[in-house]
Amino acid sequence: MPRFSNNDRLRNYADTHLLPYLIGRSEVTPGKRWKRFIRWIGIWVLLVLAMAGPRWDYRDEQLFKPGSNLLVLFDISRSMNVADVRPDRLSRARQELEDLLDQNRGVRIGLIAFASIGHVVSPITEDMNSVRRVLSALDPGLVRLQGSRLSFALERAEQLLVGQPEGSSNSLLVITDGDYDEEGLVKRLSNLASNGVRVHILGIGTPEGDSVPGSRPNSRWLTQPDGKPVVSPLNEKLLRDLATAGGGIYQRADYRDKDTARILAQVKAQALPNAETDERTRVWNERFYWLAGVALLLLLPLFRRSLPSYRPTD
Repeated sequence: MPRFSNNDRLRNYADTHLLPYLIGRSEVTPGKRWKRFIRWIGIWVLLVLAMAGPRWDYRDEQLFKPGSNLLVLFDISRSMNVADVRPDRLSRARQELEDLLDQNRGVRIGLIAFASIGHVVSPITEDMNSVRRVLSALDPGLVRLQGSRLSFALERAEQLLVGQPEGSSNSLLVITDGDYDEEGLVKRLSNLASNGVRVHILGIGTPEGDSVPGSRPNSRWLTQPDGKPVVSPLNEKLLRDLATAGGGIYQRADYRDKDTARILAQVKAQALPNAETDERTRVWNERFYWLAGVALLLLLPLFRRSLPSYRPTD
């Protein structure tokens, strides 16, 4: 009787080259079987260790306060239409605010427009696009009663900041030409600074100033009782005093980004804990991908392994 008669019978149901797939028999030496076994054991061990999340180095990160809020008080009084900077102070101020939004990372921003009274144009938000959409509304026509009263804008700012999470870092940025005469502003900003709210000032205009445009079609300039045009200079002395009282910095707006970048740097620095309460957290670096990469390298040869040839025996 011929040997491997079972194989002879199987040939009645399948071609010879398909028999290895049918009976699962191949000419593999015991040494090769052990190599395959050890390889699969190694792959499984590496994958299990990778899923365990190994990490063997770390770095210390400085903790920030719960949030950093910047509330912008934007002057829209009639003097902001002065054209001592091109095209005019109001357009220059809008561009400065646009630069601030473009550079901002991680600071929540709110917007209050003020003249005689203050209007909340945008609450404190992380969505910079929502603030950009309201920039076109920043115009003296937004208020009926003209004038420039910073104290009313400060009241609205305090109301918004009260609702922020406890421990937040709060700052104010006043974008203005300083064309107002109010008593008690220095003391008020000092009180804000003592309560942890720093006030920064961004001055718009030039110390020489220019004539204030009139509000009527037949009036080119706003005039004094003697008929002379009203000239509005940038009041840098007052603005510097206010910034000092508020614990912030004063910057005169220019056509570069350094002015707004410096203000943002000051706002972010306020969010860092002081040296006495310097809190840090340890952040571990996950290294699972090293083990997973080695396991994948061991798997690659298996995808290129050809099926051993089958030689029927009789």
